[in-house]
Amino acid sequence: MAAASELQLHTLPSDPLLLVFSFLDFDDLLSCSYVSRRFNELSGQNALWKNLCVRHWLLSESDRAASGVSWKALFKQYYVDLGRYIHHYATLKTAWEQLKSFLQHTCPRMLASLKEGAIEEELDAIEEQIGCKLPNDYRCSYRIHNGQKLVVPGLMGSMALSNHYRSEDLLDVETAAGGFQTRKGMRHCLPLTFCFHTGLSQYMALESTEGRAVSDIFYHCPDQMAQDPSAIDMFITGCSFSEWFTTYVNNVVTGEYPIIRDQIFRYVHDKRCIQRTDDITVSVSTSFLPELSSVHPPHFFFTYRIRIEMSSSALPEAACQLDSRYWRITNANGKVEEVRGPGVVGEYTASEFPVMTPGKVHEYSSCTTFSTTSEYMEGHYTFHRLANKEEVFHVAIPRFHMVCPPFRESLVRTQGSANDVSQINAAADDSDDSGDEGGELRGINMDAMPGGGGGCPGFNPDL
Repeated sequence: MAAASELQLHTLPSDPLLLVFSFLDFDDLLSCSYVSRRFNELSGQNALWKNLCVRHWLLSESDRAASGVSWKALFKQYYVDLGRYIHHYATLKTAWEQLKSFLQHTCPRMLASLKEGAIEEELDAIEEQIGCKLPNDYRCSYRIHNGQKLVVPGLMGSMALSNHYRSEDLLDVETAAGGFQTRKGMRHCLPLTFCFHTGLSQYMALESTEGRAVSDIFYHCPDQMAQDPSAIDMFITGCSFSEWFTTYVNNVVTGEYPIIRDQIFRYVHDKRCIQRTDDITVSVSTSFLPELSSVHPPHFFFTYRIRIEMSSSALPEAACQLDSRYWRITNANGKVEEVRGPGVVGEYTASEFPVMTPGKVHEYSSCTTFSTTSEYMEGHYTFHRLANKEEVFHVAIPRFHMVCPPFRESLVRTQGSANDVSQINAAADDSDDSGDEGGELRGINMDAMPGGGGGCPGFNPDL
């Protein structure tokens, strides 16, 4: 009996071969084109290159029709221009398009501040100017949009307290190059963002030096307990430009960050931080303020935003007024502090006593500081019914956690030390948490935010 013929790839019919080719990326598909004349013909099929154009360059049929060339030729055109970014382009382009679509409906003024993309020659010139290579994902994003004009509000988020305002612009590459750091402690760091009011920037490390990893993104934090000015700690906000930018965009477009007065406010809402008591729901979101925090001495500053809402289906007689608050605050060492006080702290008065009626929403922001790397708060409000002041009841405030972001300590401090994090915790054990009267030292009247009635000191909306 004749032996069964061995099945070989090049003898397969065209349809199964095309199916195999459809799983290949562009470089492997090109390699196949050199195997044989038949493979060359099959690997040039339009359907294969259409898939690659959609996957890598996000092109549509209308884009190909406008170009007047085949899908393979169109892929080649884009590759010649953007080939070095092929592993980043689709991710970053998608993020930019999602962000712009969101801003078009919510913050059109911010959308108008975006600058056109830089060209390769401009980015090459910046590298020559600063003497460092820019990461490919950073270059790719700046080919799409070269940051934004220096305006307020900034694209990378805002934060406001009664006497403190921050709004971060995404710097264009030319302005960023002007702030490139060569000083000891910040060598080879490029600013990504800038705030007019605080001078705060997020930096990206372009080289692995002074304890940083290449592409680390961070807020710098001078070590106030060191005599050497080059002792600079870091609050880490990202490990690569792509991760940093796409995470931020996702938080914006999914509604994780609230839009207040046409600005993106960087409050993070834990979806578990919602609690309903009868007809009243309380939810909490929080935000870390690096510009008011330090690693040495350990001092971590958070602001939190509370939303109190009465259901629109509540009966009219359910209307009530807030009388007082109670907080139970627990730090990372298990130390507990309890605070009671009238109303909720407001900006212009000692306290506020909001009246809640069906469908009514009351929001306010406040802040707290602590000396351990984490803390959580919980408590309740005390209300009375408007129709019967003798009817008093509690409304629960859900537990919400505030955790300091990852930080890296200066090599000036850490050299020769096996575990400096334990030193921070030890220092925290010997110090008292300097809370804000139970977390409400400086409450915010939402009408006083930039663009509202009161404004924030130092804020100029015409900048």
